[in-house]
Amino acid sequence: MLKNTIIAVVVIVIIGAIAWYGWSNKSAGTDLAEGEPIKIGVISPMTGDGAVYGEPYVNILRLAADEINVAGGIDGHDVELIVEDGKCSGASAASAAQKLVNVDKVQIIIGGICSSESLAVIPVAEQSKVIVFSPGSSSPDLTDASKFFVRNYPSDNTQGIVLAKAALERDMKKVAFMQEQTDYAIGIFNSFSGEFENGGGAVVNETYVSETSDFRSQLNKLKAENPDALFLDVQTPAAAQRILKQLIELNWKPQIIFSDVASDPATVASAPTLTEGALSAQYGINPGNTKFESLKSNYTAKFGGELPFPSYAQTEYDALYLIRDAVEEVGYSGEKVAKWLRGVKNWEGASGLTTIKSNGDRDGGHVLNVVKNGVTVPVE
Repeated sequence: MLKNTIIAVVVIVIIGAIAWYGWSNKSAGTDLAEGEPIKIGVISPMTGDGAVYGEPYVNILRLAADEINVAGGIDGHDVELIVEDGKCSGASAASAAQKLVNVDKVQIIIGGICSSESLAVIPVAEQSKVIVFSPGSSSPDLTDASKFFVRNYPSDNTQGIVLAKAALERDMKKVAFMQEQTDYAIGIFNSFSGEFENGGGAVVNETYVSETSDFRSQLNKLKAENPDALFLDVQTPAAAQRILKQLIELNWKPQIIFSDVASDPATVASAPTLTEGALSAQYGINPGNTKFESLKSNYTAKFGGELPFPSYAQTEYDALYLIRDAVEEVGYSGEKVAKWLRGVKNWEGASGLTTIKSNGDRDGGHVLNVVKNGVTVPVE
């Protein structure tokens, strides 16, 4: 009898320990009361030239949040998005992060979109063990920048390499850069120039600050170099459109290479003759993906118009669902969510199968695109 009693006690203790472990593994540094929402900070460029990316980004997150909440939220808690304007600026994003971490007490920040935003937010978030999850920041400097930073959008390193290889394959010997002085643009320049120069090419470069409106002096210098192509290495579509306009005024018609702005129909349409045949490298989409097609139709139904910047839209939409799955698995803890995200393998979303490497980067990269009949399409 005593032996049976001891065995029963041991079994109860083991069951209790397992239950406690499961609870402690899922409990967070911030315990949530019944009915209390799960606060998720969002840092996005809502004003300035970067707002063309930021406004649809926030709309997509709100769409995903509404879907999650209608379906019961996360373990019964509604998702509450707290949006702050990062202005595509490191200083503004750092201030936004201070507010989200110290005032709103969030454990999770989605953002920034601009690399300068994410780079500035990381030190603030690290101090409080808050996860920063970016669906759009692509600077190579963000690779393994912190155990509290993860992204499901690929690094610029692959974008620059894809374009450099394309230029070499087309027998280009010299490429001129109009490069904005931002972390994103610098990352592309570094990866392109390294690959292109290793292949025997030469790069000439003119830089400008984001506030620049007159590019004629730099463009004339680059034109005098007689390059095979002009790379518009810019942060926003607005800057690209200003440069294209001044190229037309200078009657210079170079082969154009674009960064991400080629996915903006207004930029391509602003100079249709000049942009026809332009090369770019985009993170590809799969129109046959049912989750992506659902995102497109739901976005149009809720906000009107076509889904903007689909390459970004797919990862922005997936970001909140990845956060949902992480919190359901390990609780509302920035530290635990960061660790969980770095173990994601073949997670299925609007952007296809997502795998996050141990360095916090998404596994995968960009594909070569070309502007054809006014539309940016993959190169066959």
